Amino acid sequence: MPHITYVEHDGTEHTIDVEESMNLMEGSTINLLPGIEGMCGGICSCCTCHVYIEGDWAGKVNPMTEGEKRLLENSQYRKDSSRLGCQVIVTHELEGMRVHLPPAQG
Repeated sequence: MPHITYVEHDGTEHTIDVEESMNLMEGSTINLLPGIEGMCGGICSCCTCHVYIEGDWAGKVNPMTEGEKRLLENSQYRKDSSRLGCQVIVTHELEGMRVHLPPAQG
């Protein structure tokens, strides 16, 4: 299982094992990590699993869908590196990835 590090806005880090084919939101919520709510359960209809995927990691994740893009356009903390965690599928290529969280979700 790939090790993924979730970095809260205040810099607190949580490194966990996430099963391949799960998404980043599931990995976080199953492990009860703070910072990702996942209110819609992963069906890409809210913005409560907003994450930042920066640097080389952005090229290793699956592409953004149009629905995800539309949701993120209205996010208060949107950046070029913004993604919805429920839409990022974990693969072996993501071993060691660091995911940063915005100051608030929704």
